[in-house]
Amino acid sequence: MEVIISVAILTVIIVFVSSMLTVIFDYSKQGLLAMDNIDQARTISSTFVNEIRDATPGNDGSYPLNKATASEIIFYTNYKTSSSAIVNRVRYFISNNKLYKGTVIPTGSPLSYNLSSESVKLIQSDIRNASTPLFYYYDGDYDGTTSALTQPVNINQVRFARINLMVLTQTKKGDSSVFTVTTGATIRSIKDNLGN
Repeated sequence: MEVIISVAILTVIIVFVSSMLTVIFDYSKQGLLAMDNIDQARTISSTFVNEIRDATPGNDGSYPLNKATASEIIFYTNYKTSSSAIVNRVRYFISNNKLYKGTVIPTGSPLSYNLSSESVKLIQSDIRNASTPLFYYYDGDYDGTTSALTQPVNINQVRFARINLMVLTQTKKGDSSVFTVTTGATIRSIKDNLGN
């Protein structure tokens, strides 16, 4: 009888300890996933700012900004290209709560952009912008408090672009909290308020 009671108590202790360890490891894993999502969003925002700041006319003479909607932006930039003479066509867009980046490297002589050669890659999952715009655009009078231009945006008025990434953190299972990263930059090549 004593052996049966001892085995029962030991079984209860083992089940309790293993349950506790499972919970601890699950929370740890969820915490790491949340930090990865946040770090990735910060990296994307930083890259976007550097690219949009260096937006410049395309190798085919295209205007630096090609498209400016709430969920998609297309522009030309020579940020981190193999040569300052090469200007890539860059597209950021959301599809099914995922952020993608498409890049077209110009080819040929003279250089031109073959859109069918666009290299698209997933750069962020768990986007939760829903009806909140991913991109905001401002004119040359933007002072940090000015209202964004209304959609549809006239790309000739845009002087400042801002990205507003809302990423699911999921610090624990079933958690729907969101971490927001917002940053932007002036497009240097079309800046016309040089006094400011």
